[in-house]
Amino acid sequence: MDSVNNGFGNASGMTRSMEGATGGTLPPGLTEEEAEELKLELSKVEDEIQTLRQVLSAKERHAGDIKRQLGISPLNEIKQNISKGWQDVQSSNAYLTASATLDDISRSDAYKKTQETLSQAGQMTSAALSTMGTAISQKIGTMRSSPSFRSLEERMGGLRK
Repeated sequence: MDSVNNGFGNASGMTRSMEGATGGTLPPGLTEEEAEELKLELSKVEDEIQTLRQVLSAKERHAGDIKRQLGISPLNEIKQNISKGWQDVQSSNAYLTASATLDDISRSDAYKKTQETLSQAGQMTSAALSTMGTAISQKIGTMRSSPSFRSLEERMGGLRK
């Protein structure tokens, strides 16, 4: 048999490996004639598989050539696939159910109360931090005018020169 081996084996290789696997003895209930027929059938099927692989490969190359002629790049294909996938997700039952559930939650009283409470807490925190920043600035201003700070500043200034 003159089949191309694409890393998937060929008919003669498979037949030889079957003989080795059976150790030369036939499985129970199988005559030698039946075994030969099965080996022949296996050989034909494997040849057909190899032929189909070659045809598929040629078709894939041809499709690639056509896409190049049409200006369809792999990146465009990926974009189209992602877009189609996202549309499929958005129209799926799971997405629609989750979306409806989230809408229901956002309209609930508990959600509105939580949102209001968190908003107030954020405003209060912001006000507290602003007040603290003002107090720190005032304290630093007071410290700068103190005699000890001036003395320290004069010493540090002397080191720079």
